[in-house]
Amino acid sequence: MKEKVGNVSLNYEFYQGQDVYSDGAIEDELLEMVKSGKNIRDLLKNDNRWPVLYHLSPVRQNIVEWYPFDKNAEVLEVGAGCGAVTGALCRRAGQVTCIELSRRRSLINANRNRDFGNLEILVGNFNDVKLEKKFDYVTLIGVLEYAAYYTDTENPFVDFLKRIRELLKSSGKLLIAIENKYGLKYWSGAREDHTGKFFDGIEGYHATESRVRTFSKDQLEEMLAQAGYQKREFYYPFPDYKFPTQIFSQAYLPHEEDVACSLESYDAGRMHLFSETLAFQELVRAKSYEFFANSFMIVAE
Repeated sequence: MKEKVGNVSLNYEFYQGQDVYSDGAIEDELLEMVKSGKNIRDLLKNDNRWPVLYHLSPVRQNIVEWYPFDKNAEVLEVGAGCGAVTGALCRRAGQVTCIELSRRRSLINANRNRDFGNLEILVGNFNDVKLEKKFDYVTLIGVLEYAAYYTDTENPFVDFLKRIRELLKSSGKLLIAIENKYGLKYWSGAREDHTGKFFDGIEGYHATESRVRTFSKDQLEEMLAQAGYQKREFYYPFPDYKFPTQIFSQAYLPHEEDVACSLESYDAGRMHLFSETLAFQELVRAKSYEFFANSFMIVAE
């Protein structure tokens, strides 16, 4: 079964009929918001709820907006969600194929990006979807950390990365955005993004039943190497990959004046055990920024 929303094609061939991953009733509101045709910035001005900001903020697109995609490239976006970065991909590439577990989130994505004729959304579990071609780029934006939920093996994260590699053309590239388990914000009192517990990742997730896992830079390097990615280039979204206002690279790391941290916390209450700005400035001077960066973006091939 297929459906058209504007110029966007939704394919339900692999959909099992139930949305098992959801933020709840707020997603119905998000769908009505994007269906209304109202300007996203106006919607954000009048609604200060975290899920609305998280799913609709155009700042989310900064994580891929800068990347020099080939204008004719075919892109696979795994875990597209409500389309936070899909529009940016459609503007930058020739054809975009999304895979998203949730029908409701896919409808939000389709409605907010309805004018793009180069977008197809496949609704269903990634493991059920059968793709008949390979891609120039595959993106995993906030997806890798959930691999253990959908890859039932002894080494789910490496095996998931191997599966992704099979979908890339020989010259293809994988783009990953993920939190750093040792990000400075977690030491200074921010809750772990996925479990909501203080110091959860730093302590090895020993006190949670969640299967979500984030990693250090060295751990990600090792996993990607094991999965067969010979070249790996790291970037450092600041303050993090979800709302990046700057993106540093191994060739251009931040200067002291670049790392001013806000005190706001939009998603959950947190502590402020020390000044993150002053601590980051010390880390920059000590040439230790990369270990404590809050998030990573990796380009692997």
